Amino acid sequence: MKKSSTTLKKQMQALGLVLLLWIWPLTDSFIPREISKDVSGTGKAGTEISEADEAGAEVPVRPMVALTFDDGPNAEYTEQLLDGLLKRDVKATFFVIGVNIEKEGNEKIIRRMYEEGHLIGNHTYHHVNLANLSYEDMEREIRMTDDLVREITGEEPFLVRPPFGSFPECAEEEDKLYVKWTVDSGDWSLKNTQEIVRRVVTDVEENDMILMHDCYETSVEAALQIVDILQAEGYEFVTADRLLMD
Repeated sequence: MKKSSTTLKKQMQALGLVLLLWIWPLTDSFIPREISKDVSGTGKAGTEISEADEAGAEVPVRPMVALTFDDGPNAEYTEQLLDGLLKRDVKATFFVIGVNIEKEGNEKIIRRMYEEGHLIGNHTYHHVNLANLSYEDMEREIRMTDDLVREITGEEPFLVRPPFGSFPECAEEEDKLYVKWTVDSGDWSLKNTQEIVRRVVTDVEENDMILMHDCYETSVEAALQIVDILQAEGYEFVTADRLLMD
């Protein structure tokens, strides 16, 4: 008996469905590219897809260090240092002395530090040992430098680095944060560029605060070499407040 066209059509549809189910495991070419992924996480376009990529990849966190300079500003060397830091897109912290700010031409250096994003701290007015002073004399030493920086930048320093690392025996100012360092470059005594570099890069670790001075040629040369070496090793240079407050 001859089958009707309707019956034949249904049989052909069923056969086609069986054939499709049989060849399906062999290919996924019909799956849209954006959802086609094998178990290794590699898309069909050859692009590695990971959970981080899908959620938005996070930027790797680099170890931070702070480069700090005492005893400036220095008319001969500080601007050379600022030039080098600007070229390398590095921000540093400068603990400045009041009497040096008042030297001819040095006001513009303080202004440049501020405008280029460096942090300015207080290193007293006369570079004196605060541990040997009365509270009134200590307060005067700090206030005089504060006033000079504020007149130039509009902002008062909130970090104080006591000369010689000697903290005052009397109460500290409530609105100040007294800081020292963790890596001493010894630049003021070594005055040898390569020896300074060797000492710092050998000792430095994550979250260290490096002590240097911007009043010696060898210190400026060493500082820029240190930046180049540590940046190549993956370090990020930040201002001192970042280390203290993170």
